[in-house]
Amino acid sequence: MRTSTRVVLAVALAAALLVTAVLWLGRSGDGSGRTVLGLRVWDESLVPAYRASLAEFERANPDVEVRLTVVPWSSYQQKLRLDVAGGTADDLFWTNSYEDYADTGRLIDIGAALGPEAAAVWDASAVAQYTRDGKLWAVPQFVDAGTAVYYNRELLAAAHVDPAELNALRWSPGGDDTLRPVLRRLATAAPWTYNAGRDFQSIELPYLGSAGARLQDDNDHFVFDSPQGVAAFDYLVRLIADRLTPSPADTNTNPDFAKNAFLQGKLALLQSGTFNLAQVAERARFGWGVAPLPEGPAGRVSTNNAIGVAGNAATRHPDAVRRVLAWLGSGAGNRYLADGGAVIPAVVSEQQRYRDYWAAKGVDVSPFFDVLRGPRISSGGGPGFPAALRAVEPILAEMYLGRIPVPEALSRARTAAEAAVAEN
Repeated sequence: MRTSTRVVLAVALAAALLVTAVLWLGRSGDGSGRTVLGLRVWDESLVPAYRASLAEFERANPDVEVRLTVVPWSSYQQKLRLDVAGGTADDLFWTNSYEDYADTGRLIDIGAALGPEAAAVWDASAVAQYTRDGKLWAVPQFVDAGTAVYYNRELLAAAHVDPAELNALRWSPGGDDTLRPVLRRLATAAPWTYNAGRDFQSIELPYLGSAGARLQDDNDHFVFDSPQGVAAFDYLVRLIADRLTPSPADTNTNPDFAKNAFLQGKLALLQSGTFNLAQVAERARFGWGVAPLPEGPAGRVSTNNAIGVAGNAATRHPDAVRRVLAWLGSGAGNRYLADGGAVIPAVVSEQQRYRDYWAAKGVDVSPFFDVLRGPRISSGGGPGFPAALRAVEPILAEMYLGRIPVPEALSRARTAAEAAVAEN
């Protein structure tokens, strides 16, 4: 081989290795020399807020670029699990079920990365949710606050129901029930009155809690088939059997069916959280308001779920990830999520921005917050928790359809949940 040919080949090989190294190290490859990080989320509507926040971060940190990836919620958990196992997950990602990743060393220890004082600015319930074995495993991004009831003023007026009546609604297996009579009155004016059915956060957890039941005990064992749990689900199933709610044939397969029915003016009451507030305000073509959660035998009980952003322990750029986590957990970085009233920032000092936005729109959001002054029910967790929820879903779906009696369905669902945890 001629010497000149060897030189050309050597230069080409060196160039190829350099390009490969740049890609391997996560560089942009456009000559900028920036480190490129990936941030995975599941909600397209919050992408503009994150882009605005990250643009400010990148102006102060020109050596880092953060690229957003949206994976739809329907496939998010499964794909994330596969990608984490395969070593292809993004450097940062949203999470609400983190225990399996934390227990297997897949996540960055937030306290070690940002310092123990970082958590002082975040919502206490969010910090508690993402703390396991004394360590914090995600930077809280936003909280849902509690559950409340959206109502259609026009349908209430047509049924001669005063919105003030909703403030004292009570559900009970006994004779002091006031919710069912109001729903029957609303049935004279609306195709459907209430969204009792398959909705884990907005229906099932509040009914379990207000019945005096729990989803799990202190050891993460499922206990929702207690007598109080049976009473809660039996009440929901009876509302469905009385045709006061949309058909479970629709709600079992389409989690947005009840929300869409409300927005179309076909559902009088929608029990839900702040995560639907912006959409209701934008799309409802009728007068509406927000009322407190119905009270149960154990009072008004809600959960307060939070979404956090976790750092991938396998990242090749731990320092850049640490800087992004610090920014997203700061007031300056987190406040963008309150713009447009989209979500409630997890940084406590920025939460008033959310309240002020909706107050300026004439919307009283206090029912979402007032309910949290009382007892709360945990939304669950522990190793294998997502798999347990998947195992429970088809059994409860059959129960809502009236094909399995409530006590039997809950017993079978608990057994399936425990088996899924053991398997995973």
